[in-house]
Amino acid sequence: MDSDISIHPDVAIVPMGLGHLRQVIDLGYQVFDTQTKPYTSWSLTSVAEHLDSAGRSCWVAVDSDRVVGFVLASMEFELREDWAYLEWIAVAPDMQGRGVAANLMTACCDLLFRHGAARIVTDVENHNTASASMMRKNGFTEGTTVTLFVRPNPDENVAGDDHVMLGPGTKRDLIRRGRITGEGRHGRTAR
Repeated sequence: MDSDISIHPDVAIVPMGLGHLRQVIDLGYQVFDTQTKPYTSWSLTSVAEHLDSAGRSCWVAVDSDRVVGFVLASMEFELREDWAYLEWIAVAPDMQGRGVAANLMTACCDLLFRHGAARIVTDVENHNTASASMMRKNGFTEGTTVTLFVRPNPDENVAGDDHVMLGPGTKRDLIRRGRITGEGRHGRTAR
């Protein structure tokens, strides 16, 4: 962490518990752009799966009784048992630039390494330069770059719609894992 950035003395980094759940969900809806990739969504399911996974590393930054940041990660990355995945990190806009994210990542990564992670993987949307910079400052380096290509069906009348159509089985699985929202769920637009 840079020496000129200090976390507010009243902010504590603690393991996430069920009592933090509502504030974590609300903060995620406030700061995440869930429209960036068609397979990304922020939901109760995505948080619950992290809290329920073995090898989890879920932390919150708390200022008095207010959650001002969180990180959700686990020892589950594709088929690699020795790689961890830092999937979600967020800091309230009024607390950004104060070292909260760095402290969250330190707690998260330290625990994942104790769980046996040889590597910790995360992903950042291509245009999110602030998050990319934060990751670099906290010891992450760029690895493989993947570009999502989308080819719309020319026979369907979906002018301007970049949504990817998924089969029912795939869609159910992605909804269950919190990667997309299903019918009847109301995702919030990021501010």
